[in-house]
Amino acid sequence: MPTYVYKNIETGETYEIKQSMRDEPLTTHPETGAAIKRVLVAPGIAFRGSGFYATDSRPAPKGDAGGGGGSAG
Repeated sequence: MPTYVYKNIETGETYEIKQSMRDEPLTTHPETGAAIKRVLVAPGIAFRGSGFYATDSRPAPKGDAGGGGGSAG
């Protein structure tokens, strides 16, 4: 179940509330009854490493018969 961020309209305090994607956005806090609104936040995606290049997915050289590169024994 996704977690959504809501903001108290009067105080500016933020809350994380789990609810179904099919549910309508809340207008009042379920415990306190305070007026709230849903806040859009950037997703938490982090790309790490040296990067992604066109050469990362190039086909194997013709002399390579399937790779593996290990010895059997």
